[in-house]
Amino acid sequence: MKKFKKFYIEITSVCNLACTFCPPTKRSSTFIKVEDFTRILDEVRPHTDYIYYHVKGEPLLHPKIDQLLDLSHEKGFKVNLTTNGTLLPKNKHKLLGKPALRQMNISLHSFDGHQGSTDKEGYVSQVLAFAREASEQHNIIISLRLWNLTKDNATNAERMRNREILSMIEKEFGLDYFIEEQVVRGSGTRIADRIYINQDHEFQWPDLKEEEDDGKGFCHALRNQAAILSNGTVVPCCLDGEGVINLGNIHDKPFAEIIEGERATRLYDGFSRREVVEELCRKCDYRRRFSV
Repeated sequence: MKKFKKFYIEITSVCNLACTFCPPTKRSSTFIKVEDFTRILDEVRPHTDYIYYHVKGEPLLHPKIDQLLDLSHEKGFKVNLTTNGTLLPKNKHKLLGKPALRQMNISLHSFDGHQGSTDKEGYVSQVLAFAREASEQHNIIISLRLWNLTKDNATNAERMRNREILSMIEKEFGLDYFIEEQVVRGSGTRIADRIYINQDHEFQWPDLKEEEDDGKGFCHALRNQAAILSNGTVVPCCLDGEGVINLGNIHDKPFAEIIEGERATRLYDGFSRREVVEELCRKCDYRRRFSV
């Protein structure tokens, strides 16, 4: 039986922002139903201990996220949640005190990524206040993400693009150093107990319109991770936000059968041979990190 370190359950495809780094989904707007979520948890329980409420969409928009967290706890899961952070003040009563909630990843780069954003100081202040309360009073791990660096990060403007936000973080936590001096790109750097900052290159979603590579390489899809979109479509990883590699729908067939199906097996066996059989995978920059 396949076991996954990460299992993504998209609880909504809807987002309240329109960030330049995150292409809007062409799928219908969907919020997962509580009864469907419960059944999914039962089906994936033998396959994972950790679930992530994310592929596309902003999970804090789900009106019953508190119920989903309670159900996750009842079924024995630990939950990691990724959010743009704009809805934290409105929803913190649904999050804090929930024993299932292990970690929250807050994408601070969403502020600059969304053209309509206003009041950066107010936004960051609210996020940091939540981070303090969540970590100090509820033992939740907080990862503050700034995934907006360029590949070379060469110009002074690029190096300084996050300075205003980093300055606020340094002041809030009384840091006696510049964060840039301590951060290693792609790795979490501890700035307080259970609070980390993570800087990395701007994220690129794979797209069928992108240039295809030579089809050689490896990926952890269907080895370390799998995902279910809010409409029930099972996909091999969290990067297939459009359900291009549709392995089957959990509303039509049990999950255990879907991941042992023909298309899933072909993808899995292909990566075992370092061969990339799916077109979308041949156009994925993230996969190329493992092509060794």
